[in-house]
Amino acid sequence: MTASEPSPPVREDSSDWDSRSHVHALVMMAATVVGLYLCYRMAAPFVPALAWALALAILLAPLQRRLEPKLRSPGLAAGVLVLLVGVVLVLPAMLVADHLLDEAYRGADALTAMVETGQWRRSLEAHPLLAPVADWVERQFDLPDTVDAVTSWLTGAMASVARESLLQLVGMVLTLYMLFYFLRDRRGILAAIESHLPLAKADAARMFGDIDDTVHATVYGTLIVAMVQGILGGLMFWWLGLPAPLLWGVLMGLLAVVPVLGAFIIWIPAAVFLLLDGSGGKALLLTVWGSVVVGGIDNVLYPMLVGRRLKLHTLLAFVSIVGGLVVFGSSGLILGPVVFAITRLLLQVWNRRHAA
Repeated sequence: MTASEPSPPVREDSSDWDSRSHVHALVMMAATVVGLYLCYRMAAPFVPALAWALALAILLAPLQRRLEPKLRSPGLAAGVLVLLVGVVLVLPAMLVADHLLDEAYRGADALTAMVETGQWRRSLEAHPLLAPVADWVERQFDLPDTVDAVTSWLTGAMASVARESLLQLVGMVLTLYMLFYFLRDRRGILAAIESHLPLAKADAARMFGDIDDTVHATVYGTLIVAMVQGILGGLMFWWLGLPAPLLWGVLMGLLAVVPVLGAFIIWIPAAVFLLLDGSGGKALLLTVWGSVVVGGIDNVLYPMLVGRRLKLHTLLAFVSIVGGLVVFGSSGLILGPVVFAITRLLLQVWNRRHAA
């Protein structure tokens, strides 16, 4: 070889980690991981709204498919459904929150008046079995100061609930905003997700089907359990002679839908007022019924309904639901079972590939 001849190109060894191709691949992997992490951090505040928007989009997808040909516009059909959801869900939630705040303030005023006038003691002394309770309460507590502390705490709690209600209202608006695009662009979103999945087409279709079944089972299971809790609570209010049992039963059912809240927000104050009014037996009965029957039916009936639809053991359904609430908060009611369903499918795919 003469000096004028060019030297042959140096070939990179594919096993050499110092090669340019491997360095390039590592840089790309690191940049992708950093980008995914940053995307997660940015999306984390919107996870609850995303979860509920996804659940509503899955539930409303059949209606969207029916409306699109009639309205000749996917965007118009999605807008009609979003407006419908806003009227059906958001307005009743605001009315219930406003009613509960009013009742809480009225209850605090009534409790203060009952203590200041001594009505609570006269009511208890009218029953020989409850008279010792009044003496014990007066010996153990400075009742006026205790009631003032309780009412001050209740007022502060109600103010906090009002602030949280505003945040929840913002979350509902975000949910409706995301729901519009989930409905209008659902085909493109599903196609984009499927193109990035490391799954065969049949496995991807099965995963989407499992998510659909999970959301339907979770939402309908929640509604059925809440309806049962509202009926049981309303019946007990009616049997005890409490006012407006139908209204309080409806409110208990609506509150039972909210994972953080529950029917206890209604029946615990009612039991306290029954006790201070001298109806200790009714107060005890309402407490046992509310804590054991109304509260316990949730842990028994809900996993059974969801597990049967998802073909899961009741214990596994319970863990996925309660664990989802612990990890994700209120949106865990949807995300917990969905994550469990996706993980179960991935394990089945790995087992099938390992066997092959």
